[in-house]
Amino acid sequence: MRFPDSAAAAQIDLFDEVIDVRSPEEYAEDHVPGAVSCPVLDDGERAEIGTLYRQVSPFDAKRRGAALVARNIARHLETSFAGRDRLWRPLVYCWRGGKRSGAMTHVLREVGWQAAQLEGGYKAYRRAVVTALETLPRGFRYIVLCGETGSAKSRVLEALAARGAQVIDLERLARHRGSVLGNLPGTPQPAQKMFESLLWHALRGLDPAAPVFVEAESKKIGQLQVPDALLDAMRAAECARVEAPVEVRVAFLIEEYRHFLADPAALKAQLDCLLGLYGKETIADWRARTDRGEWEGLVGELLTAHYDPAYRRSTHKNYVRLADAHVVRPRDLSPASIAGVASELLALAAREPVVA
Repeated sequence: MRFPDSAAAAQIDLFDEVIDVRSPEEYAEDHVPGAVSCPVLDDGERAEIGTLYRQVSPFDAKRRGAALVARNIARHLETSFAGRDRLWRPLVYCWRGGKRSGAMTHVLREVGWQAAQLEGGYKAYRRAVVTALETLPRGFRYIVLCGETGSAKSRVLEALAARGAQVIDLERLARHRGSVLGNLPGTPQPAQKMFESLLWHALRGLDPAAPVFVEAESKKIGQLQVPDALLDAMRAAECARVEAPVEVRVAFLIEEYRHFLADPAALKAQLDCLLGLYGKETIADWRARTDRGEWEGLVGELLTAHYDPAYRRSTHKNYVRLADAHVVRPRDLSPASIAGVASELLALAAREPVVA
């Protein structure tokens, strides 16, 4: 039996592997999660063909492009695809589902693999993601995890996931901790399109019959925006709140943000972002504490003066069911205590949902 030569974006899961034949630059901006990058033209080659097409002729561009594409496909056959068995079924895509993916798909099918070309290419896939994110997030029961900065909410999500609960960790997907000091060292945030692809992929893997734990977030996580449909669903959902003592949160944050303690200049640069809110005198005091290594006092004041009031204003304004939240009060934020919080939340999730 010979399978169809093409498939729609909704059929991605039917294939053993997804092959992205666009240039590395295109792939870096966004791609189907899990797709393997096997460009038939690299960034320089793609630019070269475009210049030939505009400045010389379409014929010369196609002749040169064909040689480069053939050479690159041959390299992938000898390397990336060398270990694939004869039953392998890959789905191949390029920008529009045109010549680049068509060439790769043709060669793979000639070898004997049941390869298919993604109809409409990346552009069709991107339209499918945007459309899905307008409706897909509304199909789940969310339990929104709230709590002031330093309450170890991300660790609680990890503990829940380890126990088999359904979790959407937006900060992990966004590679950012969602605050002024939220940048992860050496880890840039993905492009907005890639963030949305990762979120789409995560949501598609969820069971609508089971609750989904997610941390309360604002519209932006670093430079990325949470899609409106998901944010609306979260803000209308039931809440659970972790309340840990200030001194416990201070100790936790000092450990969690060790990279800033090791780089005081970076910390002071981030503190300068708060100048408009607190003025020169306060920021100068915080910078001086940084220079002196007075970490407990500095972190404690940042919590009480900045983070806690801002968090309370935002969550009470945006999460309409926060006043009725189930409250968990761990004595500390050790792994054992976090596991205990996760157990209590799993028990909460097993109850019948309360309709707002």
